[in-house]
Amino acid sequence: MGSIVLIVRLVLADVRRHKVQAAMLLLAVTVATATMALGLSLRGVSEALYEQTRAATAGPDVVALSGDAGPAATSALASLADDPEVVAHHGPYRIVYADLTTRDSTSSPVVVHGFAETPGAVNRPLVTSGHWVRPGGTVLERGFATALGVGVGDHVTIAGRSYPVVGIAVTAATSIYPWAAQIGPGGGPSDSSGLAWMTRSDARTLASSHDLPVTLALDLKLRDPAATEAFLDADRASTVTNLRSWQFTAEQDMVILKNSQPILVVGSWLLSFLAVTGVAALAAGRAVEQTRRAGLLKAVGATPGLIATALLTEYLALALAGDALGLGIARLTVPAIASPTASRIGDAAGPGGATVATATVLAVAVAVLSTLRPTLRAMRTATVTALTATARRPRHRPWLTALSALLPTPLLLGLRLTARRPGRAVLQACSTATTVIAIVALLTFYAQPTRGYGPDGSSALPNLRDVHDRRLLLAVTVLLIALAVVNTITLTWTTAIEARANMAIARTLGATPGQISAGLSSAQLLPSLPGAVIGVPLGVGLLSLFAAGNPAEPPSSWLLGGVLATLLATAALTALPARLAARRSVAQALSGETA
Repeated sequence: MGSIVLIVRLVLADVRRHKVQAAMLLLAVTVATATMALGLSLRGVSEALYEQTRAATAGPDVVALSGDAGPAATSALASLADDPEVVAHHGPYRIVYADLTTRDSTSSPVVVHGFAETPGAVNRPLVTSGHWVRPGGTVLERGFATALGVGVGDHVTIAGRSYPVVGIAVTAATSIYPWAAQIGPGGGPSDSSGLAWMTRSDARTLASSHDLPVTLALDLKLRDPAATEAFLDADRASTVTNLRSWQFTAEQDMVILKNSQPILVVGSWLLSFLAVTGVAALAAGRAVEQTRRAGLLKAVGATPGLIATALLTEYLALALAGDALGLGIARLTVPAIASPTASRIGDAAGPGGATVATATVLAVAVAVLSTLRPTLRAMRTATVTALTATARRPRHRPWLTALSALLPTPLLLGLRLTARRPGRAVLQACSTATTVIAIVALLTFYAQPTRGYGPDGSSALPNLRDVHDRRLLLAVTVLLIALAVVNTITLTWTTAIEARANMAIARTLGATPGQISAGLSSAQLLPSLPGAVIGVPLGVGLLSLFAAGNPAEPPSSWLLGGVLATLLATAALTALPARLAARRSVAQALSGETA
């Protein structure tokens, strides 16, 4: 118990002394784990929302669809209703294919279902606003109404006739908006259409007065909902009907999230890499302090195990706290990401056990991979050496001196700082490359042609999947840039602290504070340049793994602008910490180094 209390006190004291570093670690882990948890939770949440909508609306186990409305189709549907495995059914009912226009001239294809004024035992749409169908009025599916910006009391024009919107409802019998057309003139379940309901007589009048295409549908409730595949296999020989199981509908809901999961999961990998880079820079900057701390603990009789625990516990505790925050953020935001339309209802459960475990492993890995090396170095250092430890002196390289002597003073200082600390330069290059990968992926995604809903892609309604993917990719890119900004500032400040003696000596030899500041900035820009160049092909290659065939390439000017903007941002971000470090007096820097 005494060892535990000691470790807790040491950790709390260290966090209080390094509040900024603790906040940076907490931020990095929170962002990475939240993004990963979101990506891994999408499928389960989408399925859960469908199940809740299906339960609330008495969703059918199978929907039988005919290609026409003739006597043969009616007879085939009626025979399905008499199947021994069917315990209840609804229909057959008409599906009329038309066009809908709102008051602001927004137009969209629409399928109109002709329903009874009193819903039956199967497929009872849940009215979320207004009331159910009545003669002369129409009810719109909620996802469709949201996309149109239409509510109860508004008027819409269907096939040239105006109808008041008397209600808004949801159903599990069809896929989410915009895939209400399960069969018909468009050809299949991927047709872009909204859903509306009318009374049976209104739907009949609509179809006959305008000579619109009509098909029939029948909703079936099976004795065993889990046996839909066997039922479909038994009736698959029919050429008059097409059968859609509830499992098919649930799977179709995931189509709108086809790219969302890769964006979030791959984004979490990149964020985790940046988190490791930033935390490693923090740990490297505190290496001397940790070594002295280990020496003090050894001097008072602490065991190597206790020392390792004390040094690692701070990072692990902050990582686990960031993991908890990230999972909490994922729990709050996953409903909006998993259901970009309003076609489903219900409460989205939080990340499952496997997702929580994966995110926790990620958080622990970030902490351990970032701090294991300096911790082992501190443990292996002899007690006397640890107590008198100072910043590690870089090795002298004659070739570097000869090469840098030909350069202007800022580049001379920057090249020497970069070459003497190659590990730090690699971290900066990797951080820049990761940022450029995200920027290139975003630019490539925005270079793809956008198509609205409709046969010619010219509908005024935007493509929800493209909009959703663009927003997610933009959010991930912003998070990556934010972490890269933190990493750049951290790396610059750490380099300035470790090189303060060398910079002070340079000033005694005639270097100005401006040259010192420019030298510290160039120490970050030199590795950033190859990192930015490498990031372009890596970003294009990464996006090609998930993009459709023959994706449009962004203009070269976009890519060049992204690289230049990254380098300029790096220069600007390094200017302030470099300037602050350069303003320290020579006497103070040298006395602090020899104290």
